[in-house]
Amino acid sequence: MKAVIFDFDYTLGDSTDGIVISVNYALQKLRMEVSDTRQIRRTIGLSLKETYFALTNDKNQEKAALFSGYFREKADEVMVRNAVLYSGVKDILFRLQEKGYKTAIVTTKYRHRIEQILNKYSSRDLVNMIVGSDDVKNEKPDPEGILRVVRDLGMKKTDVVYIGDSLVDAKAAENAQVNFIAVLTGTTTKKEFGEYDHLCVCKDITEAFHYILSLE
Repeated sequence: MKAVIFDFDYTLGDSTDGIVISVNYALQKLRMEVSDTRQIRRTIGLSLKETYFALTNDKNQEKAALFSGYFREKADEVMVRNAVLYSGVKDILFRLQEKGYKTAIVTTKYRHRIEQILNKYSSRDLVNMIVGSDDVKNEKPDPEGILRVVRDLGMKKTDVVYIGDSLVDAKAAENAQVNFIAVLTGTTTKKEFGEYDHLCVCKDITEAFHYILSLE
């Protein structure tokens, strides 16, 4: 294995508070009922359009587009300051780089948002490549983002592993035909991950890191 690709939310960090604020701001702008944190947490990792569909049961494409715009408007104000990296993540990224692994992030967040969060923790230089929703035509579970990393880092599919916390991540890895490691720091259970091919289901990113080292 030569490269480790990560999801962000509930894999490397937590931006729940900023997401909840931004989601409910967007819903209020549309004069719709706000959602509670539990409901919103279940949508984290989906595209904004799919988040709107899931929370409202409304498939109106125009409203979904408005929702996305309002979400980003508020996220520009609140997302970075409310986002945190999980304990040990900076050290894990450093140790992977030290051992010669390439590292990347493929996320439904905007690339600049991830860069800002990493800069907040002085960790941007520990990630070789970031692919955000603004870098692809098709968001996860489409494999486009993962395959772009594989191509741009000069890897083979068998060289990389994708680590994520959701079924969207599992499906994206399956569609890209790359190895997958699941972590249980999101809202998806070990049983749910059992429906998809995976190398390991780990309790958190630290356990996933030690699993990768065990493969050497």
